[in-house]
Amino acid sequence: MSRTRAKSPPRLTRDAERLIALALGLNASGSLTEDRYWEAQMSALVAKLLENGNDAPIDGALDHLYQTNLGAYDTLIELVENESESLVAMQADHAWQALLVAAPIVAWSKYAIPSGAIDRDEAQVLRVQLQAHVLAEGARVTLVPYLYSIDQLPRHFSELRRLAAKLADSAIAQEPPKVDLARLPETANLLADTRFLVACAVVPRGGALFRWQEDASGHAGRAGSLEQWIAQARPTLAKLLPGCVFECLLPDAYYVNCRESDRRVRPFGIRAAVAFLENAMKVKPAELQAVVAGFGEERVDEYRISFSLPGDSEVAHGVVWPLYGREDESVHPGPLDEVVAQLTESGVTELKKLPGTFTPEYCEDCGAPLFANAEGEIVHAELPEEADTQAAHFH
Repeated sequence: MSRTRAKSPPRLTRDAERLIALALGLNASGSLTEDRYWEAQMSALVAKLLENGNDAPIDGALDHLYQTNLGAYDTLIELVENESESLVAMQADHAWQALLVAAPIVAWSKYAIPSGAIDRDEAQVLRVQLQAHVLAEGARVTLVPYLYSIDQLPRHFSELRRLAAKLADSAIAQEPPKVDLARLPETANLLADTRFLVACAVVPRGGALFRWQEDASGHAGRAGSLEQWIAQARPTLAKLLPGCVFECLLPDAYYVNCRESDRRVRPFGIRAAVAFLENAMKVKPAELQAVVAGFGEERVDEYRISFSLPGDSEVAHGVVWPLYGREDESVHPGPLDEVVAQLTESGVTELKKLPGTFTPEYCEDCGAPLFANAEGEIVHAELPEEADTQAAHFH
């Protein structure tokens, strides 16, 4: 769910400048009392912009702070995400706190990973399990009867806020959600990908929203909720994802789970690539060579892993391992160690790590990322002509 950032941001609007000033103030705050002042000011402005569908000042402020003050950027993005995924909805004189919840399923398969509409009865089973094992006693919840790919999720903060508001009304009224699913974009066929269940939970304002908030063990209750969710929801999810190996994440707030799924899908991408090549090229993992190279503008933003036969300068397939947040090699084990560990676990024994940082390049025709071969040349990944193209239908 990474955001594309313009190198030369447009001129900042008055609202964008105000957001920047507020974020800088909050980031420099020395007390919780001062924090609350800045947060109230920022929340009011962000909520107004989102209600009006005006994302441009928010995006402009985020882009500016990302380049100039990462601390203030973190402060602002956290608040914007909160205002997008949560809101207070009124029903007569009663105030309800609503939160958009994502339940990611990280999957890989030799076949197409399904997405799309969920049968009404199966959606009801998942909704009941969510309410019984994840949400607090008395919480109301509505679940969209659709298995989303990341390409089909809302792309803008205001768009997500509208979805949260619509689903909150459905949850309060305890009615099926009224969401237009007919115009969602097509899903890209990937070897490994995430599918999302999207729901909205509401509780009387001030009440606990998740089951672990009511548990005397506090945070530790998350583990129990995840165990129950996996045990009870997995049979239904297995019907929705035939032929897939998958892992369920704990349903939680929308944005935190989008980020967590981005991280968790990365190992699946390597495992899926090795299995894919084993099937398409009729080779064993130990007969493959993997080349790992860091790509980025000023630092390593992602590792690109290319696969080929030993001694072959052509790259048969490639996988991108993006870095998120402040992931870097200053800690041990770092991201590169994790990449190497996944390759080793997948059976790849011939491995080359290229020094330095390469400039990210993409194919001008198809937009696919380009990869480094063993000689450090940046090339397009192409399956050899003798590969089983029927088995390689994802490439």
